[in-house]
Amino acid sequence: MISLLLTAPFLLPLATALLTVLVPSGGARKGVAFGGALASLLVAACLVAEVASEGVLRVAIGGWEAPFGIELVADALSAAMVLITALVALLALLFQESDADPAETSGYFHPLFFVLIAGVGGTFVTGDLFNLYVWFEVMLLSALGLLAFGGRVRNLDATVKYFVLNATGTLAFLFAVAFLYAATGQLNFAALAEASRPDDAARWLPFVSLLLVAFLVKAGAFPVFSWLPASYPVLPAPVLALFAGLLTKVGVYALLRTAAHVFPTAPVIFFEILGWLSVFTMIVGALGAIYHYDVRRILAFHIVSQVGYMLFGIALHTQGAQVATAFYVLHHIAAKSNLFLLAAVVARTAGSYDLRRIGGLYAARPGLALLFLVSALSMVGVPPLSGFWAKLMLLREGIAEGRYVWTAAALLTGFLTLFSMMKIWFAAFLEAHPAGVDAPKPLARATPAYAAIACFATVTIALGLFPEPVLEFLARAFGASDPTEALASLAEGAR
Repeated sequence: MISLLLTAPFLLPLATALLTVLVPSGGARKGVAFGGALASLLVAACLVAEVASEGVLRVAIGGWEAPFGIELVADALSAAMVLITALVALLALLFQESDADPAETSGYFHPLFFVLIAGVGGTFVTGDLFNLYVWFEVMLLSALGLLAFGGRVRNLDATVKYFVLNATGTLAFLFAVAFLYAATGQLNFAALAEASRPDDAARWLPFVSLLLVAFLVKAGAFPVFSWLPASYPVLPAPVLALFAGLLTKVGVYALLRTAAHVFPTAPVIFFEILGWLSVFTMIVGALGAIYHYDVRRILAFHIVSQVGYMLFGIALHTQGAQVATAFYVLHHIAAKSNLFLLAAVVARTAGSYDLRRIGGLYAARPGLALLFLVSALSMVGVPPLSGFWAKLMLLREGIAEGRYVWTAAALLTGFLTLFSMMKIWFAAFLEAHPAGVDAPKPLARATPAYAAIACFATVTIALGLFPEPVLEFLARAFGASDPTEALASLAEGAR
């Protein structure tokens, strides 16, 4: 049973990808895709329930015990990430059935889609660095395929931009794996954690630095973020929501896992550098969002700034900050994926992604305006939405650790995020529709789009109204004693 639960996050999507290649008809292919996505979601829910009941789950593939064999591990963090990944995949496929900027479904769209999901799921359950590298490669190859899908010049240009920096990060990762194995003879997470003693921290600095470079590239952090806003806007909405929600979070997850469980005794300079990088990532991303008028580019730069918040939490290197960062990741996946789907509906309804060419949507689509406001305000951190608790806990930890400059940068980024979100809100919904531009039109297939958006909004609201169970569950991954007590004190102060 445990073996099935731990292999399902990558075996189920891989099996679905294979079946979508073998099925000849488009309708049957969609049925297989939905069936595979739904099965992945159900198994992910079972994995969360099993981890909640039994604690950390482990299995050694082929009977070869760690540290020599391939070990799969699922703790609370892994299980939560597998669950949110399956949900994003299912809702992206649901949105694909609308006419709001769908992807072309001919050729190998579904196989590439599910291979990407398999790569993401594999990173969350692997228990060693080499297999983390393998799953990163799987994600890179499938992401390149999805970017190049269609063969248009802008797609190929975005693919090259995505590839160059990500391949550099992958190379740094491979060197780190090789050097670590040469130095220790181990790549298993638990074995490396045991080998990294506090009195020998300086020895690990070169290895940890290489891992930092690799994961920062994958996360889209300063100064290696340019590939993200340059490549993401060419993607169709369902794929863009998938990329925006999951791919950078894999880099953040790898950093969080490394800092919390693999090298918890890394040199202090590692966390100091990471903290200052988080400041630049937050500010540069927020300023980039203010500068642009294309909604997709604004939201892409928001990914960069929000990754800065997550790096801020990892750099603080406390149990409370680690739990807060994990919660922030879950919140961001739901809210950011939804914002890109909402942007697609806005563009399809108003005729453009350019804020200078749209307007008047509040009168025409008040429901759409409300749904956009839920995710936008959650990203800003307005109570009682999920972003409020995520940001409040990080700010509290920053002040408690005496990191006032980092905390001030996080507060400033929040105000800049509010400004750019209101820029979208006023231009798209409140200002008059520009003269000479076609008036807003209804979607022909609106139900799948609004159903997917409403599901994401429900998750965002639920995380904001009932954060305690999620925080209590995530705390198990970091050994935190009682995060709900701290949350209760914050809630009392807010009231």
